[in-house]
Amino acid sequence: MRVTATLACLSPLLGLAPDAAALPRVTALACFAGDAPPALGGAWTLSPFLLPPAALLVLYLVGVARLWRQAGAGHGIGYGEASAFMAGAVVFFLATMWPLDAFGAWSLAAHMGQHMLLLAVAPPLLLAGRPLAGIAHALPARWSRRLHGWVGPVQRWLAARLGPATVAHAGVMVLWHVPAAIAVALSDPLLHLAMHLAFVLAGLWFWIAVWQRIRQPDTGVAAGLVALLTVTLVMGFTGALLTFAPRILYPAYALRAPMLGLDPLADQQLAGLLMWVPSCLPYLAGGLWLLLHGFERLRRRHGATVME
Repeated sequence: MRVTATLACLSPLLGLAPDAAALPRVTALACFAGDAPPALGGAWTLSPFLLPPAALLVLYLVGVARLWRQAGAGHGIGYGEASAFMAGAVVFFLATMWPLDAFGAWSLAAHMGQHMLLLAVAPPLLLAGRPLAGIAHALPARWSRRLHGWVGPVQRWLAARLGPATVAHAGVMVLWHVPAAIAVALSDPLLHLAMHLAFVLAGLWFWIAVWQRIRQPDTGVAAGLVALLTVTLVMGFTGALLTFAPRILYPAYALRAPMLGLDPLADQQLAGLLMWVPSCLPYLAGGLWLLLHGFERLRRRHGATVME
């Protein structure tokens, strides 16, 4: 029944796919480098746009080392928080530097994995590491105060707007995976970069708002649960559309995927499954965390009522 309902909803999405006649044009315009897929060891993408994230990583490491030297290891920023940030940094560079960015030119599944890491996995891990506190400790005191003065109000503004963050998060996820949008993004390197930047920014905004509710449940457990459930449903439905699509929706990959030994339709189905199943896990984990906080609040409230 669910499969039938999903297939019934495919026609609008299929209508946005480029026509088969446009295949040579789309492929010719694609911003793919090279005529053959790279070997795994050579699947590196080095870009000057990665220098700012690398600089922030270095500042964070220096700041945590300085903080632990002053306050003791594990104090101020815990081991778990620092480990989460490092895991987020590894995920980010796997998505942007090696190997997914290079293989994303040949496989829709690799491209989808890159998008989901930038949107759903890297942002919550990086934010869990309290990056502002870590970076601030790497700077001189005067610069640190200025950093908090600039970034703090922006972060609070973003955290207080869970609704718009949810709409932006789901909108970026859906709109950039419309076949016509993918075709346009692949036609220009700057548009391709803008697409990835949109995933990062939408991911950070949404997870800033969610982390506010995880760390301070009194700010609204119910709203956080609704937001996480909404994004999970949208992501799952979009992934299901790709998984059950009866024909290839992304013509550029119809010629590129076979060069990796992949069937184009199977590659598209794998991309849909990546969006549908594993990419939903961070949202489900956040929802479970908030749900446990909600039950704990009810338990304490019930206990206080009994005491009275």
